[in-house]
Amino acid sequence: YQRRVRGAYAIFIPTNIVQCLPSLNYNILLVFLLPGWILLNLLRTLKFRALRLDTGNFSWSSEGTTRKARILDVVYNASNNELVRTKTLVKNAIIQIDSTPFRQWYESHYGVTAGRKKKAVTDEKEEVSKSNHLKRKLAARKEDSKIGSLLDDQFSTGRLYACIASRPGQSGRCDGYILEGKELEFYLRKLKSKKTK
Repeated sequence: YQRRVRGAYAIFIPTNIVQCLPSLNYNILLVFLLPGWILLNLLRTLKFRALRLDTGNFSWSSEGTTRKARILDVVYNASNNELVRTKTLVKNAIIQIDSTPFRQWYESHYGVTAGRKKKAVTDEKEEVSKSNHLKRKLAARKEDSKIGSLLDDQFSTGRLYACIASRPGQSGRCDGYILEGKELEFYLRKLKSKKTK
């Protein structure tokens, strides 16, 4: 950082672009902004700059649930392909996350496995004893347990496409939402056309 004194305040100017990368470890840099010496405005004058992140909170909006998932890869960025090559996490980047937390929630909530092909042989597991009330509740929920075919294919691969909604370089967090419906179709077309070039 360059330090430039202007009047009574010292301004710290970032000299290079800070890249936020998906990693097994996380590293967050605390940046003080002005006027940092005022205690009342202390939280307003702090930035949490994420240098490396491995997890984030992602929302599955059609099901109304949020889970903490592992970030696997950056696959698309509309602004710059260089950010994809260097795996930089920025707002509105399309990333791949681990589908395990959402699959486990789906199986426990609806009693139906997500992402398993119908042709695949199902392993017989020991049935857990369930009360009659729980059986009736799961049977009523099974009617609403339809997910899109594209999302179901992603569950079978173990990776979901998600969009980052937060700003990792400002808040130090990588939160977002799972792509589904028309938005998922759009980005799958973009990724397919990118691979053919």
